[in-house]
Amino acid sequence: MRAPLRSPAIALLAALLGLGCVTLPFQSPDSFDYFVEPAPTDPWSPKIAGWQSRERAQPDTEQLRAPASVSGPGGVAAEPPAIPDLRQKYFEWRSERKRELARDTAAWIQAQAKGHYLPDGAIDHWATLEETLDRNGDDCDGLELLVYHFLRDIGFGDDEIFRAIVYRRSDGQHHMVTLWFEDRSDPWVIDPTGAMTTGMPRMSEVPEWMPLKVFSEDEEFTAERILASRGR
Repeated sequence: MRAPLRSPAIALLAALLGLGCVTLPFQSPDSFDYFVEPAPTDPWSPKIAGWQSRERAQPDTEQLRAPASVSGPGGVAAEPPAIPDLRQKYFEWRSERKRELARDTAAWIQAQAKGHYLPDGAIDHWATLEETLDRNGDDCDGLELLVYHFLRDIGFGDDEIFRAIVYRRSDGQHHMVTLWFEDRSDPWVIDPTGAMTTGMPRMSEVPEWMPLKVFSEDEEFTAERILASRGR
């Protein structure tokens, strides 16, 4: 992520050459649909497809799976829960532990970036996880993979954790982050370098940035603005 881009059209075309890490003003959008099928001519698609192909070719990282549920004796109805609130308590507790772990992950990668941020140079290259580890660092699009893979490896769902390209309205600068879709309309943002934001805010809490692309090794989506209906 290098030189600022001066318009959305130029910013999109720059994807054919590379994605600059952070170093168009208009009104803040109301919300986004993050999972729109990309247009056939989307200039980001070839870059994303190239990384997807190389990442899928790497050895699988360890995916921790929850054990299969064990059913009780056949034909015996389960007893009603003794404490009706236990289910709600459990899921609330689990959600907070996931948030706590994701916040710790954000703090860890932002600390590591201070010693392992390595710019690509004149030609931007989207590394695989293995390339990032072999090189002992990378720029934002390589360091972000440590977050992306870790959260998926420890049990966050494939439909929750995605890579994302975002851009800054003021200068069109592009950046790579991890989005956690606990809320499908307003995901948490984990910025590997802290150049966009530190901690783990919601996307709505960084209105100077806009999501552009959302993808994984197997899927690609375009983020589009949704304008709230306004009365006459």
